Amino acid sequence: MKIIDLDTWERRTHFYFFKRMDYPHYNISVNIDISNFLARTREKGIPFFYAMVYAATYALNQVEEFRYRIRGEQVVLHDMIHPSYTDMSEGTDMFKMVTVDMESSLDDFVKKAQAKSQSQTDYFVFKDVEGRDDLIYITSVQWVSFTHMSHTISFNKDDSVPRLAWGKYFGQGDKILLPFSVQAHHSFVDGIHVGRYIDCLQEYLDEYR
Repeated sequence: MKIIDLDTWERRTHFYFFKRMDYPHYNISVNIDISNFLARTREKGIPFFYAMVYAATYALNQVEEFRYRIRGEQVVLHDMIHPSYTDMSEGTDMFKMVTVDMESSLDDFVKKAQAKSQSQTDYFVFKDVEGRDDLIYITSVQWVSFTHMSHTISFNKDDSVPRLAWGKYFGQGDKILLPFSVQAHHSFVDGIHVGRYIDCLQEYLDEYR
């Protein structure tokens, strides 16, 4: 983790401009092509949901702007961020929040995430997230092919943890598309950075073998 020198930081002006806003968060929703990724995970018998959590988090880590966080009067840059995601509790309509640290490979992460989700009985395990901002919050709305998504958020201008969401995938021509939403703090993340993230994620999904 690195503490940013705000006096010399290239983004200083933009940071303070958006930090003063009452609601400095914004959301962009797109459709991403999961044709290859879905086919490959099915061939390997890998649960698509956990594989997608890994892919979405892996790609996010490649774009520096998503790893900045506000801590009081400081800004920090994390070396890596980790997913905290919603997962359905078996046999109910209730979800639980599961937090898992990233692994270096998709296979290792999926095994760990699946085991953690299966063993966690509490809906919310606060000790897994308390005091942490090296996270990315992820939710899956697998019943709806949405065109826009907003997230619940505390009215805290300094909450700079990004939110990701995806919906129900659908066919379009010879492609399978997934509604995908990115919510970020504008003090750190501009449209160009969301674009880089989506491009990075799409490349990962296309090249997965």
